[in-house]
Amino acid sequence: MVAFTKGHGTGNDFVIIEDADGALDLTPQRVQALCDRNFGIGADGVLRVVRSSAIPDGAAALAEEPEAEWFMDYRNADGSVSEMCGNGIRVFVHYLLRSGLADLEAGSTLPIGTRAGVRDVMRSETGYQVDLGRWRLAGGEPLARAAGLSVARPGLGIDVGNPHIVVALASEEELAGLDLNPTPILDPAPSEGANIEFVVPGEPLVRDGVGHVRMRVHERGSGETLSCGTGAVASALAVRHWAGERAPHQWRVDVPGGTLGVRMFPAEDGEHVALSGPAQLVFRGEIDLA
Repeated sequence: MVAFTKGHGTGNDFVIIEDADGALDLTPQRVQALCDRNFGIGADGVLRVVRSSAIPDGAAALAEEPEAEWFMDYRNADGSVSEMCGNGIRVFVHYLLRSGLADLEAGSTLPIGTRAGVRDVMRSETGYQVDLGRWRLAGGEPLARAAGLSVARPGLGIDVGNPHIVVALASEEELAGLDLNPTPILDPAPSEGANIEFVVPGEPLVRDGVGHVRMRVHERGSGETLSCGTGAVASALAVRHWAGERAPHQWRVDVPGGTLGVRMFPAEDGEHVALSGPAQLVFRGEIDLA
């Protein structure tokens, strides 16, 4: 039997498995079984809580930041490995604190190893804020086709540690009319796949210096989810890019599962972007992985 905890961030839900020494053989088949909403626990992905020193992927994290004791080993619902998860890392840190595995005083940061590099997390008014580091335009404008969308729309490629394609829609009605159960088709298709966000700017776009956007997302390896943290960040970055130089650097992103905050700020190595939002643990249990 393996102990687990169920958690979520704005409805983006995860099965959390504590495996500090990296002893568990977390195969894609086991991840799929855990995430199955009919025959398993049900989740958008699995967060394995493991020490950076216990798995090969943690070596780069420790080389970057020796204090990054814990590594977020994130798997999508289909069993594939993912570089980063913005909602997941907040839930991950919340689990560490509630389980007594780490401490995080107000005003301090906790470094967490990920496949996208070390990410610093701190407390915020809404829960937790994570510095996702530098972002970049990924180039190209692939056409996106989705069920419920009458014609293909161009998307903007943005990388925030994992790949995203952001597609602007004309109205709330278009956004509501999408069927994101089938995987949207990108042309050309990225070699590693991508999360695909469909966004509608708020009316008004900016209020009291804060930008506003609504988003739905199809996550690579998971399908449509109620929220995607890095997707919210990519959406805010894309809308700011389209809006021009006078656009704000602070955004509110409404997703089906709630609201997330995005903030862009200068750093020594270039512009960084931070994500803030809640994290909750829902229940604990045991499951027979055999």
